Amino acid sequence: MRHFSLILALTTFSLTACQTKAVEGVSDARVTLPAVAGRPGAAYFTLNGGESVNTLLEVSSPQIVRTELHESAMKGGMMTMTPIQSGVTVPAGGKVAFEPGGKHAMLFDIAPSVKAGGTIKLKLTYASGRTIEVDATVKAPGEGGGHAH
Repeated sequence: MRHFSLILALTTFSLTACQTKAVEGVSDARVTLPAVAGRPGAAYFTLNGGESVNTLLEVSSPQIVRTELHESAMKGGMMTMTPIQSGVTVPAGGKVAFEPGGKHAMLFDIAPSVKAGGTIKLKLTYASGRTIEVDATVKAPGEGGGHAH
């Protein structure tokens, strides 16, 4: 009986450890094309924290000349947008949403070959040195829930 109790306790501990292990990643990645040619588009996604705190430093793509992390916020009745200079901290096991009206990646000079309905590869670079590549769905202006920048 004592042997059975020990096995049950170890099994419970193992299952609990598996359930709490956080996997760092990216979900729901999408890019909204600009309404006016030559203007920037935007990338939205959700960052899923891993086992330790990490900081997103950069989003890049071979099909985009330049990207910047930005945050929109309502201040004094007006929508403002400011660059995020020091990266975005992702808590261990937590989530950080990049969504319209909040954090987003501005995409400057998107290649003409990127079309709504397709996908574009985004590379996210973290302070830890880790990189994650994700295929983002490309949305037409207004289709992705965002606004033209």
